[in-house]
This record gives sequence, structure tokens and C-alpha cells, in this order.
Amino acid sequence: MPGNLITFEGIDFSGKSVQANLLHGALKDRKLPVLILREPGGTEISEKIRSVLLDNANHKMSAMTEVLLYSAARAQMVRENILPNLEKGTVVICDRYFDSTTAYQGFGRRIDLDFIKKLNNFATEEVVPDLTFLIDLDAKIALQRTKTALDRLEKEDSEFHQRVRKGYLEIARSNPDRFVVIDGTQSIEAIQDEIFMKIKLKLPL
Repeated sequence: MPGNLITFEGIDFSGKSVQANLLHGALKDRKLPVLILREPGGTEISEKIRSVLLDNANHKMSAMTEVLLYSAARAQMVRENILPNLEKGTVVICDRYFDSTTAYQGFGRRIDLDFIKKLNNFATEEVVPDLTFLIDLDAKIALQRTKTALDRLEKEDSEFHQRVRKGYLEIARSNPDRFVVIDGTQSIEAIQDEIFMKIKLKLPL
């Protein structure tokens, strides 16, 4: 496809959203056609699903319901926003994508990974990122960063978040051509510089 899909991954409070927004601003300043989306979200329908997924009142939600809702939100975003923009030649930046489901629901919730792979492929029509930045950070350090109220997923214990982190690192090792793993303990500026160095190899800047 003419466009590029760039995704940002990491455990909660790793700093990935900050970096996704910084990259969006940098590419916009360079007059490139660029769109930023978040998961779950990115469309009106997907944002409604997001509110259900993250609502602390929904503590009875089963792991299977959770993974299916994430996939439903993603399917809508891919069809409504990602595919049309990639076909137009837009650089699409996504704050989380299907690797989040593998890490959180696969490694974190321990749902069968083969099932999740099939579900991811179905929901995304096999649209795979051109480049994925994993902002890696120990879960205990990440959770110390928050100053806001925690949502349903963020409230999981540190063991859950450590499983998610280990899952992310395993996913990255299995996809070395796509993943760039970045030390999340660095300064925001140092991480931004490292990301931009990699982006320059992909995009005509």
C-alpha cells in the first residue's frame, strides 16, 4: 500500500503515547500526510467500545469478552480509518495495535496464542505495521509514574503487567524486522531522537 503504518506498543505508563504524539507533530511539521489513532478507539464506534472496556464498573467482564471487544474495536478502526488512509498514501500512527492484544490478552490473560493470532488476522484483514516501536519499561517503574485514576486494565496487579512486558519482548524477538525495542528509562528527548533516526530510514524526510 502507498502509505505507512507505524505503531507504538508498551505497557501502561511506558511513555508510548507521548512518543506517538511527538512523532505525529514532527511529521505534520514536515508537511507529510499523517494521521494518529489510538486503540481501542479511532472511530466513533470504537470509542464507545473503549468506554466499556476500561470502565471500572465492568469488573465482571470475562477475558474472552475482553479480547472480542478489543478485536471488534480494531476491526472497525481498520475498515473505517486505517485502510482508506493507507490507500491514500497517508502515514498512519497508531497508539497500540494487534500486538497489544497478544501481549495483554495472550500473555497477560493467558488466552491461547494461536486463537489470538487468528482473531488478530481476521480483525485487521492482515494489515501488518511497517514499523513497531516498543517502549520497554519495568512494570513497577511504569506504575510509579501515574498521577491519574487507574482504569480497569491499569488496576491489574504487577504480576499481570510483568507478564505483559515479557510477552511484548517475546513478540519483538519473533518479529525483528518490524520491531524496534527502546529503553523506556531514557529521557523523552533521547527516546524521540532514537525513534526519529529509525523513521528517517523508512520515510522520505
